[in-house]
Amino acid sequence: MGLKTLLSSVLEPSELRLLANGYDVVGDIAVLRIPETLEYKSSLVAEAIMQTNKHVKTVLCQVSPIAGTMRLRTLKWIRGEKKTETLHKEAGCIFKVDLTQSYFSPRLSYERMRIARQVKPHEVIVNMFAGVGCFSIIIAKYAEARSVYSVDINPAAIRYAEENARLNRVDGIVEPISGDAKEIVERRLRNVADRVLMPLPEEAYDYMDCAVSALKPEGGWVHYYDFVHAARDEEPVEKVRDKVSEKMRNLGLRFEVPTARIVRPVGPRWFQIVLDILVRDKS
Repeated sequence: MGLKTLLSSVLEPSELRLLANGYDVVGDIAVLRIPETLEYKSSLVAEAIMQTNKHVKTVLCQVSPIAGTMRLRTLKWIRGEKKTETLHKEAGCIFKVDLTQSYFSPRLSYERMRIARQVKPHEVIVNMFAGVGCFSIIIAKYAEARSVYSVDINPAAIRYAEENARLNRVDGIVEPISGDAKEIVERRLRNVADRVLMPLPEEAYDYMDCAVSALKPEGGWVHYYDFVHAARDEEPVEKVRDKVSEKMRNLGLRFEVPTARIVRPVGPRWFQIVLDILVRDKS
């Protein structure tokens, strides 16, 4: 049930118009945004969420955007247990995460499984922006990958990724690595990957040459994510495809983009896009 529908009996129509209709549930924690003008109603909003979602034990309000190299946000406690750490279940996996220490979005569950289903037996995967290990662990759980190198610059995320790999019994396949992806790939992951994941839209474009260098000499797949703003007369997917295709041509690559799609809208005329890019070879 949408948040506005849930609150239609307790908020005025003018107040409902100020409120976003959705909220995230991560484990037993609900996270929502409340505009400053409605902060005095925040406890009422939280109570309604907890009454509707009996498994929710904590309600937090996001008071800053996700920002910085660590992809962190500021969260304010509203109601329930005073905590930010939880266990989230997805696709038969369990992920421990502290929402103030590392990035996590339950809205990418379809995308994580979509990528896992493409992985062929014995592939080597490099996940350049792995967070607490969700893409990496789901791949290890559902595909017969040989190894998944799970890189992130956030040390807290890597600590959770290590624990999550053990929790899901894939620590023999998933190897969390702490550090900047460019440095890690240059030092130890050049020419090793059949498939590279780039699930950090804010940085992926600037890391494209690094992703290609991680692929085996004969090429492989790059799963590229980006944010794009598209005017009403623009096609968001094609806008990203054109930008990335120019970059790939400048790198002298033979490639194709069999799949390009909108992952989700993230704001008015703003979209998250994914391109599945097949690099034919790097010679």
